Amino acid sequence: MAKTKYRKKKDIKKGNELLESSEALAEQLTKTEQYLEKNKKFVLIAIGSLALVISVIFLGRYYLKNQNNQAQIDMFQAVYYFESDSLDLALNGDGNNYGLLDIVDNYGFTKTANLANYYIGASYLKKGEFENAIEYLSEFSGDDLIVQARAYALIGDAYMELNDYPTAAEFYSKAAEYKPNEFLSPLYLVKAADAYEKLMDFESASDCFETIIKKYPESSEYQNARKHKARLDGLASK
Repeated sequence: MAKTKYRKKKDIKKGNELLESSEALAEQLTKTEQYLEKNKKFVLIAIGSLALVISVIFLGRYYLKNQNNQAQIDMFQAVYYFESDSLDLALNGDGNNYGLLDIVDNYGFTKTANLANYYIGASYLKKGEFENAIEYLSEFSGDDLIVQARAYALIGDAYMELNDYPTAAEFYSKAAEYKPNEFLSPLYLVKAADAYEKLMDFESASDCFETIIKKYPESSEYQNARKHKARLDGLASK
């Protein structure tokens, strides 16, 4: 322990000498210059590599920003078709404008292409192509309050149509638990309860309504939750 303290004091003293003595500082600078001269090639390579990495990052961000802006412009008409329920035109384009699938193919690493995955999945769900819906909705990833939870719920809808009730319940629960709030979470909990009830898992279904009752008493689903919980508790006790 004493040796450690001694070394620390010695290092501090040496640092002070560099600051207070011009001769010591000059000697240290000379050593640094000698090191740089001796290792000039290595230092230049390191500096050049760092500059290259910074340039690549900057240019990459600039390129992605421009690509994303262009993707937004190109996706505008496809979203209009989607909202008009012209799903084939939304997916494949109209010959003059890109479809959503084109956006993903041409602007794959942009935020706009990520959002296009959501629209594509929702389109396939409406068309009854449930496997395709699951594939594209699973590719979507967002951090907003509404769309990510909605994507989980739509995946749940697709699994419900495929009669895969356990997986549907899982995704409905995931939607309810994503940034939980009194407006959307109760809706997804009701869907989860429906999936559990189809599995004859009345206890889990009742638990979904219990969550609504305890956590979201101000929601519009509250009264129905109380009614359905009582019904399911009766079924579970038989």
